[in-house]
Amino acid sequence: MKPSALLLRRSTWKGPYFTAFPSLTNALKTSTPIYTKSRACTILPNFVGIKFMVHNGQHYLPVQVTEEMVGHKLGEFSVTRKKFSYRQTKNR
Repeated sequence: MKPSALLLRRSTWKGPYFTAFPSLTNALKTSTPIYTKSRACTILPNFVGIKFMVHNGQHYLPVQVTEEMVGHKLGEFSVTRKKFSYRQTKNR
């Protein structure tokens, strides 16, 4: 039995987890991406329109924040695993 998403949510008295990005206004004006490894950071309404480069463990993947993403985590939009596809060898 898997725990529901309600049980995995951060407690309400702690509030959302977010990282302070010092160059948010600069990134919004110049549309330069912000490189981050903080995958657990909650997307806030003032992040809308900003491009983040989120680290997935190997590379930085681009994430353009939209209004529908508010409340989610940055790591949800940066996939960490490759899709497995079975391929037979050339000799068969």
